[in-house]
Amino acid sequence: MSEANTRWHHELTRYHWFVLIVCTLGWVFDCFDQQLFALARKPAVADLMRVSENAPQVAEYTGYATSVLLIGWATGGIIFGIMGDRIGRARTMVFTILSYSVFTGLSGLAVSVWDFVFYRFMTGLGVGGQFAVGVALVAEVMPDRARPRALGLLQAMASLGNVAAALVAMGFGQMEATGVLPGGAWRWMFAVGIVPALLAVVVIRNLKEPERWQHAKEDRSHKAGSLAELFGDPLWRNRAILGMVLASAGVIGLWGIGFFSIDLNRTVFRRIAESKARQTGEAELDRQFLIEALRNPQWLGELKKAIGSKDLLGPDAAFNDAQVVYAQAIELLDQGRTVTAESVLESLDAPQGNRPAQTPEERRRRSEYLESAGESGQAASLDAHRQRILDRQKTIGGEVSRWGAVTSVLFNLGAFFGVYVFSIVTGHLGRRLTFALAFVAAMLSTAGAFLYMDDAVDVLWMVPLMGFCQLSLFGGYAIYFPELFPTRLRSTGTSFCYNIGRYVAALGPSALGLLTSHVFTEAKGYAEPMRYAGLSMCAIFLLGLVVLVFAPETKGKPLPE
Repeated sequence: MSEANTRWHHELTRYHWFVLIVCTLGWVFDCFDQQLFALARKPAVADLMRVSENAPQVAEYTGYATSVLLIGWATGGIIFGIMGDRIGRARTMVFTILSYSVFTGLSGLAVSVWDFVFYRFMTGLGVGGQFAVGVALVAEVMPDRARPRALGLLQAMASLGNVAAALVAMGFGQMEATGVLPGGAWRWMFAVGIVPALLAVVVIRNLKEPERWQHAKEDRSHKAGSLAELFGDPLWRNRAILGMVLASAGVIGLWGIGFFSIDLNRTVFRRIAESKARQTGEAELDRQFLIEALRNPQWLGELKKAIGSKDLLGPDAAFNDAQVVYAQAIELLDQGRTVTAESVLESLDAPQGNRPAQTPEERRRRSEYLESAGESGQAASLDAHRQRILDRQKTIGGEVSRWGAVTSVLFNLGAFFGVYVFSIVTGHLGRRLTFALAFVAAMLSTAGAFLYMDDAVDVLWMVPLMGFCQLSLFGGYAIYFPELFPTRLRSTGTSFCYNIGRYVAALGPSALGLLTSHVFTEAKGYAEPMRYAGLSMCAIFLLGLVVLVFAPETKGKPLPE
């Protein structure tokens, strides 16, 4: 029978199903915690740094936090991968589940961006180990004909963890928007991430080590989980290096570009939400507020502390003069200087950084604006204005969080079908050709989404298409990597491919953050820097195509021993 036969599951016993379910849940919860981070990292970093989500340093430090997670992921993958071959798959799985669950929960208690980054590193240790031991266990327990489909199902079901994380984000985003939730929604999202630790109890009590592993452990002629043996044999060494490069292309594509589509859409939907606010008369109230605030520089400083951002009014061009004046007044306060009409104009008159000096027309208009600040009559109280702005920002933040969660749901619904379709197609076309088609599709769909996605309608079809194409690659990794190595090195080799690649991939998010904050900046004429940074990085998928030329075909072959 063909391995693509739809009746593959008839060969599975009750214990086969138990192993598949437990390993699938371990990976589902692993991805749940990963996706909580992808959804919450931007508001978390902005909150901890006390700046606006649109501030350039948020993109930069979000990239750093993601890179540190990937470094922890790679480190844990190697450590736990070796442990999986030496002490057993099931026993190692307990440590990985506890690690990623506990430290995800602690992330919600962070008090600075630095301890937040540390918790992400520790979470990454467990996240990295789960995949290697889980797929090795399933590959060794399943009948040969059922193996590709079972591994494809395991990887496809992981998208349910991502969807669950998105639903959690939606719920907390709604509570944040309505003022029900104390503190930021991101803290509560991470707190939920500790729940998967309960799965460790099931693993300890019921999961047995596979017979293949037990026989390999008894063979004293080879050392299980040995990096020296993995790299001492030219065959296994070449396969490990090829697998590592193959994984790097997909991991950079997903964590360095794909998951940042959530951040891109947060920017898009924030712009839409702020535009709606302007249409309801908020802009005139903001103007009154600025006039009042500029008449009371001491209170302006208190407002800055309360709001935590210069980006108070959003990008509306109609109030550009008000924004520039307000931002300049805040800069003067930061420098410890007195805020007066004269000091603001004098400061604006000099070129600073990428901003040129004022033109005579700009100086005239802003001078008139400052004069109106000094001559203003009665307006609403500053406290009332402050509360109105804080309430508005909270409402917008909640709406943006909900749309970010919608983006995640759509991305992962596409991912579910992409992973499983790969497991079917590879049974007909083989591993190499299916991988090649997936890399091309991932590059085109990702580039198109970052370049053209601009409203809710685009999100509804571009995001699931990108999820389908990008995550189909990961279905291939789950099937292909265990087929490259013998039992005594399967967990170690799979972990090396999937996780050493993450050391390389860790450069991806940081590169995206640096491109966003230093290359494709608004000062250089890029209105939405994330778009062009993501577009330029799509070339990484070409690396996967190149390495396929040297990769072995494993379709229809038994696991190596």
